[in-house]
Amino acid sequence: MHAPDADKAEDQPLYGKQTRLALDNFRIGGQPLPGAFIRALGLIKATAARVNGALELLPTDMAEAIAEAADAVSEGRHQDQFPVDVFQTGSGTSTNMNANEVIAALAERRLGRPVHPNDDVNRGQSSNDVIPTAIHVSAALALRALTERLGSLQRAIETRAQALDSVVKTGRTHLMDAVPITLGQELSGWAAQVAADAERLNDVERRLLRLAQGGTAVGSGLNSHPEFAERFASLLAARTGMAFQPAPNTFAAISAQDTAVELSGQLRVTAISLLKIATDLRWMNSGPIAGLAEIRLPELQPGSSIMPGKVNPVIPEAVSMACTQVIGLDAAIALAGQDNRFQLATMLPLIALDLLEQLHLLRGSAEALETQTIDRFEVDAESLGKRVRSNAMLATALTPRIGYDRAVEIARAVHAQGREVIEVAREMTDLSDQELEALLEPSRMTHQE
Repeated sequence: MHAPDADKAEDQPLYGKQTRLALDNFRIGGQPLPGAFIRALGLIKATAARVNGALELLPTDMAEAIAEAADAVSEGRHQDQFPVDVFQTGSGTSTNMNANEVIAALAERRLGRPVHPNDDVNRGQSSNDVIPTAIHVSAALALRALTERLGSLQRAIETRAQALDSVVKTGRTHLMDAVPITLGQELSGWAAQVAADAERLNDVERRLLRLAQGGTAVGSGLNSHPEFAERFASLLAARTGMAFQPAPNTFAAISAQDTAVELSGQLRVTAISLLKIATDLRWMNSGPIAGLAEIRLPELQPGSSIMPGKVNPVIPEAVSMACTQVIGLDAAIALAGQDNRFQLATMLPLIALDLLEQLHLLRGSAEALETQTIDRFEVDAESLGKRVRSNAMLATALTPRIGYDRAVEIARAVHAQGREVIEVAREMTDLSDQELEALLEPSRMTHQE
């Protein structure tokens, strides 16, 4: 059993004076920075402590006690000890001080002697390089998870596209009937969009792996060991499996957040891609009587509190909302990213919050689309085939033989009479049945021959 005094000590907050001042001063949003950011901060502090120990800037036992305490933070074991509001000083100094105090308190328990939050835990560091580094590290880890999920979504779409490549349907432009397309071709467009999104994000990752750590207050590296930045990046890379490296120019890395803004912009593009897929799914599922009714999404839950049996496309709608939120967050990040004056970017906590939220929402959206729509929707191939044969736009295939104006007359007659194109074309042209059947076969129109 623990002694009563020990139990009482365990109940006390791990943070100290600086965190309490922040809690008194910053009460605007009531929302602390997300767990992914705090875990990255713990990872940074653990790496810094081990580098400082190796450089003999800290006693070996103290360096390891700090590193082990920071490891616990990086594992999410003390998230409740990080209550400081996102809307704080723009450098994120209060959150860095919060981390220093929590880790110092944990290290003291391990070591049995005092550990100073600034002199020991924060040695060779500044909030001005720690917080930008935490933005990059947390975003890089979340980005890797997102691109993996996008890859999974792409493969799922490609699998369904291959299976549905022989299903011919009416194409649509301007929401109006157009020439035929296969359902597989339609899905292949979605897969290509997702692949391009991942490609763009992977390109940003190269810049995201460049870290401000070692630049300290303004980029000059004052109070940091000359070898610190290289050793820090190398050790962090070894631990995470990601090719982190020192920023080629720490003045830029500390005074601006251009890479975060760039990443946010590419996440906006990804959101628009997923939004397009979700919107197409909603239209294709519409009906089942008065809509398109081309596919049937899984019936996940009742869609109406008043209309019995109504089922709505809940997953595409949820994804659409999430993607819309991502687009809005991009605007906030762009505005925050321009608030750079001389040697410091001063909306870092807001950028961290919104960037991680974008990554989180898009990962969840991609997973939902894959597992709850793409993998599970059903297709009414017979109905699609019947409709495509009645599509007046099939007359487009006759244009090279009879001219545009004559094809227009046939298309209008099809609309007016509600008949199939081939029937009207027999009466209005002198083309043989064999030629008409060849020209007006919908599946032949979907592939260039």
